[in-house]
Amino acid sequence: MALSLLRHRAPAVARCSSLAAAGAARVRQNSSFAKVEERPLESPEDWTNFQLKRAQYETLLETFGEFGSTQTRDNTFQPHHTLHRPVAPKDVTLSALIASGAHFGHSQKRMNPNFVPYAYGVRAGITIIDLDHTLPLLRRAAQVVRGVAARGGSVVFVGTRADLRQPVRMAAERMGKQGYHVGERWLPGTLTNRVHMFGPEVARDEQVIPDLAIFLNPIPNIHAIRECALEHVPTIGIVDSNVDPRIVMYPIPANDESTRTAELISGLLSVAGREGVAIYQEEQAKAALAASKRARSREPFV
Repeated sequence: MALSLLRHRAPAVARCSSLAAAGAARVRQNSSFAKVEERPLESPEDWTNFQLKRAQYETLLETFGEFGSTQTRDNTFQPHHTLHRPVAPKDVTLSALIASGAHFGHSQKRMNPNFVPYAYGVRAGITIIDLDHTLPLLRRAAQVVRGVAARGGSVVFVGTRADLRQPVRMAAERMGKQGYHVGERWLPGTLTNRVHMFGPEVARDEQVIPDLAIFLNPIPNIHAIRECALEHVPTIGIVDSNVDPRIVMYPIPANDESTRTAELISGLLSVAGREGVAIYQEEQAKAALAASKRARSREPFV
């Protein structure tokens, strides 16, 4: 019985195979629309055929393009977007934080007791950070950066790991003259012993102490945070589950060992700072215009 079934089905299988081969041949023939001509264009007829194939391919795309996917490299998430195209504070979402790995903490045994309010739970012995607390605290930090920049204050981004040097440099560049960065080792006494570090003239005539300091890895820079506290400089920092959130003035509970998380947070804060710089420049332009109008009004008429 099995042999008889095979005999009956053999012609159908052969017909399906021939149809599949013909379809593959048509696909290979039509795929020439998307390929560049392999041989050079030697005559006007070759050029005409090349233009016709290109027109047919464009018509095919216009006809069936609306039935396909609209996702492209520009409108979908890419890993490098957090570094080169950071989002604004109002556009950051929990999905972006999760995609960057901001919710992963350290081992449960290493959790700081003061971090308990920011912990969501434990999974496989790893503390999970509650991003419902991280998001509002991140937006609060962005408001602080924007407010400091809008009043002409200077902001310094500190990230002393090798993978944090480019994020802090690009964050400072977005803020222009009001942004600074420390990508190498923070020298002890940079703020508290500034006369010895920079010289008497520089310490007296220029502003050495920043108006705000942002730390992407606070634990290796605890001495810098201590100097900021002594000089009454407000601080923002990414605090992991093994860090006491009270070491900085504006903590952001997140994974401080994730490069993508650091890129997301530093980029977002730098965008907020850039908005504050624009506000400050606009206010300066208005003040200069008003001063020039007052000066002209005081001039005597001849």
